[in-house]
Amino acid sequence: MRSRIAGVMSVLGELLITVGVVLGLFVVYSLWWTNVLADRESSRQADLMRDGWKGGGAAGPGALDTQDGVGFLHVPAMKNGEVLVKKGTDLKELNDGTAGYYTKPVKSALPWDAKGNFSLAAHRDGHGAKFHNIHKIKNGDPIVFETRDTWYVYKVYKSLPETSKYNVDVIDPVPKESGRTKAGRYITLTTCTPVFTSDYRYIVWGELVREVKVDKDRSKPAELR
Repeated sequence: MRSRIAGVMSVLGELLITVGVVLGLFVVYSLWWTNVLADRESSRQADLMRDGWKGGGAAGPGALDTQDGVGFLHVPAMKNGEVLVKKGTDLKELNDGTAGYYTKPVKSALPWDAKGNFSLAAHRDGHGAKFHNIHKIKNGDPIVFETRDTWYVYKVYKSLPETSKYNVDVIDPVPKESGRTKAGRYITLTTCTPVFTSDYRYIVWGELVREVKVDKDRSKPAELR
């Protein structure tokens, strides 16, 4: 009897070890390897877009008709370099290690539009985790969006550390939860929170303060130097 119990416990122990190894490998894949793959793909796409810019590719509304993205997001507080921004926030776009601007349920404005809210989403963990450090952004920090011809410089004025993932008002043309009541030129960053979950959303709002034309050397604005 004891030998049977010992045998069962031995088999159970081996199964638990196997399950633990499989789960461990899954975590490594989800939180590390998907980042590696996404970074490779986003770098490839970024190089293609910059090559297109050198050849005279679109930097404004015409860019929406291509698969090359619309520009690069720079947020010094997140310390993650430049982030390629493309159209759409579905997983097939974001899993490439890029940020995406909303096309639904509320259509995002673009930086060059006269008024509106340039609303973006990106993963916080896995698949590039481009917004992993969103919690490090503080009021007054710069957010810069780069196109072929123009640097759009925003200043952060409010963050919302937690809200429902169904709260679409945060990306309205006038994001009233941010305290704004009049039309302007805003930017909104959204991602999942808490870390390693998708229960809620973390929101950061900024407002355009100036535009800087790109010179022949592509000198960065002061906020990025």
